[in-house]
Amino acid sequence: MQLILKFTPLSTQISVFLQPKPENAVTVAVSSRVLFRTEREQKVFEQKGVEEYLRYQIEHENEPFAPGPAFPFVKALDAVNTRLRELYPQSEELFDIVLVTYNHAHVGIRLINTINHHNLFIERFCMTGGSSPIGYLKAWHTNLYLSADAEKVREALAEGIAAATMFMPEKLTEVSESQLRVAFDGDAVLFSDESERIFKTHGLDKFFEHEKENEDRLLDHGPLKGFLEALGKLQKKFYAKGQRLDCPIRTYLVTARSAASSGIRALKTLRAWGLEIDEALFLAGAPKGPMLEKIRPHIYFDDQMFHVEGAAEMGTVAAHVPYGIAQKYNSQQKMSSGK
Repeated sequence: MQLILKFTPLSTQISVFLQPKPENAVTVAVSSRVLFRTEREQKVFEQKGVEEYLRYQIEHENEPFAPGPAFPFVKALDAVNTRLRELYPQSEELFDIVLVTYNHAHVGIRLINTINHHNLFIERFCMTGGSSPIGYLKAWHTNLYLSADAEKVREALAEGIAAATMFMPEKLTEVSESQLRVAFDGDAVLFSDESERIFKTHGLDKFFEHEKENEDRLLDHGPLKGFLEALGKLQKKFYAKGQRLDCPIRTYLVTARSAASSGIRALKTLRAWGLEIDEALFLAGAPKGPMLEKIRPHIYFDDQMFHVEGAAEMGTVAAHVPYGIAQKYNSQQKMSSGK
């Protein structure tokens, strides 16, 4: 465990924190392109090349980046850590945030200035100078990787790391500053894509028949099951202190499944895994956007871009998990539309 001194700029107060070892923490690796708004800088890189890009970053290193789509999520993680430290001062079971960037180390000064400007608690950096960060993510024991680079997200998923591609919605719904809210789709996110394959290949009637026949057989795990499990472990630390009703972490299942015809298998699987979901919404094919607008999660994970885009249109920060058979259909739709 590493001792960290954090100076609060607007006061003379110095906070003393214990930095957890990666193997004990819930490690969330976040790309600089989703934590902050870097569209202007990205345009410089694409149009003028790496040397001009580095020069631009150095010239503007005292100008902080604006918050990006992952910013409220990271702030919420820090708020949970504050509560955990109050209850368990010596515990290393905390969220540990790693900033991951392809940038050269020269850009690190601007990133550090930005982190201090926004009063974020991020001590771990991974600046790869253009190399893939995936090997480092494994060394950090990463529980979740968020990036704007879909290829790197797919690479992380292939290595067994929970990962998702983030997008900046045109409008942002205001979210809680005191309670972390995380919403998950079911099939191909928490669960495998087994049932979704039946639906895509044979249609809705066969899907219902398959689920009925297999309702007592557990679904296999999906790419984000481990992250829900990590959230659950931290939730139980609050429950142990009698704070179930005031827990700063809340989880949601938001699925297109129908409750009576196909929901029971999902719920039995979660119970067998020992995982609790605070709220489960079975929408029976109804749009997810309006429900997510009411939940106001800091992040919503889905394997289908249709649902990600629908959520984003209503102000929800939604992240795409490029896993399972739906990706084949997403690609076919892009080809047929000429995109």
